[in-house]
Amino acid sequence: MDREAASQAEEMSKSQATLTQNPLEKTWVPWMKSRLNKRRGSSVPQFTNSPTLIVMVGLPARGKTYISKKLTRYLNWIGVSTKAFNVGEYRREATCSYNSYEFFSPDNTEAMEIRKTCVAAALKDVFTYLTRYQGQVAVFDATNTTPERRQVILSFAKDNGYKVFFVESICDDPEIIAENIKQVKLTSPDYTDCDKEEALVDFLKRIECYQQTYIPLDDDTDRNLSYIKIFNVGSRYLVNKVQDHIQSRIVYYLMNIHVTPRSIYLCRHGESELNLLGRIGGDPGLSHRGTKFATALGDYMRDQSISDLKVWTSHMKRTIQTAEFLGVQYEQWKALNEIDAGVCEEMTYEEIQEHFPEEFALRDQDKYRYRYPKGESYEDLVHRLEPVIMELERQENVLVICHQAVMRCLLAYFLNKSDDELPYLKCPLHTVLKLTPIAYGCKVESVFLNIEAVNTHRDRPENVDVDRDPEEALETVPDHM
Repeated sequence: MDREAASQAEEMSKSQATLTQNPLEKTWVPWMKSRLNKRRGSSVPQFTNSPTLIVMVGLPARGKTYISKKLTRYLNWIGVSTKAFNVGEYRREATCSYNSYEFFSPDNTEAMEIRKTCVAAALKDVFTYLTRYQGQVAVFDATNTTPERRQVILSFAKDNGYKVFFVESICDDPEIIAENIKQVKLTSPDYTDCDKEEALVDFLKRIECYQQTYIPLDDDTDRNLSYIKIFNVGSRYLVNKVQDHIQSRIVYYLMNIHVTPRSIYLCRHGESELNLLGRIGGDPGLSHRGTKFATALGDYMRDQSISDLKVWTSHMKRTIQTAEFLGVQYEQWKALNEIDAGVCEEMTYEEIQEHFPEEFALRDQDKYRYRYPKGESYEDLVHRLEPVIMELERQENVLVICHQAVMRCLLAYFLNKSDDELPYLKCPLHTVLKLTPIAYGCKVESVFLNIEAVNTHRDRPENVDVDRDPEEALETVPDHM
């Protein structure tokens, strides 16, 4: 028995030695579909982490694509692989050119067949994304205004073991509808080179075509479905039968976004004493030039003439000292503190390469997921910053005075940058980024306040091997990091 126990211990030791930090495979396995069908009936069972199909519902010009794009951006930012499928794009590919609203008439049988074909093509691509590419959420962006169309989608989801969550946007405010048509619809590919007045008339008739057959989700007959109804861009909500954590996150997010015009200002603290020494982290005060930037920042923000401006800082000395020069009240957020570099705090990159060459190389190999020993990764930082993003969505005009890694994470959310791009976004000292949300994205203005500072940006290195030459490992580091 002792020999057998020793053999088992040796086998366990070998098994443990081969463990890696690679992500575990999903419990939900698409290729098991046929086997599960035979064992459990006509549909694939929904596991806890089965993929989710978000289905938009509503008349044209109700903000469905706006919601789809924002929701897709948010879910990808928090690490949930998500893709939107806009059926209008499939329709434009199938028809080559748009003639008039008559294409959407319920009596146009030829056009109805084309539209059904486009829905089928989009659902096929949804299946490919959620199955072959291991996506977690697909957003099906279309009007889906009839029970028949919604049933087609529900049957598709049931056959493939997907959860379904409907997002219905209901709006009867003429001003909101008119603004949406003006901002988005009249500039769509359907109306390229078309007179604006003629385009408006045509689009309003298109809406009338949909109104003839539109049946909203019903609180009684659809009580078994999972959905959220959004009334007049967030004046009221109705939520029904939320199934899981992902759907809870979706509801929470959708109940916080708004379309009020505003600007978000992002900047780093003024240059610090440790910036001058090329050392990362720590809790230093401002340098002489950092103080000059704080003064210039105060002048710049006063010139913006924003009466309701909110100012947020981290708990670190250098952001608080920067905010003091604004002469207004400010809020301190611990969530805005700089990424924790753990054992590497207050070290230069040269010192990290010298003392921890393997760690330095591992970080270069996957800067987003790499976690400093006893510290944090960019991925950790994104999760820490989610409450900040949620509150930024709720607020109007805000100035966030933060740190390089923090600013990169916030900027990646607003600019829809991937986790591979995020750690290399350029956020120089003494520069303010003014972000103004527009129809489906964000306008960015970069304002350098004319106070010189050290460059703390490190480009993506070409050689990320652990056994690389030390000088090669540091050649992308600028002077005075």
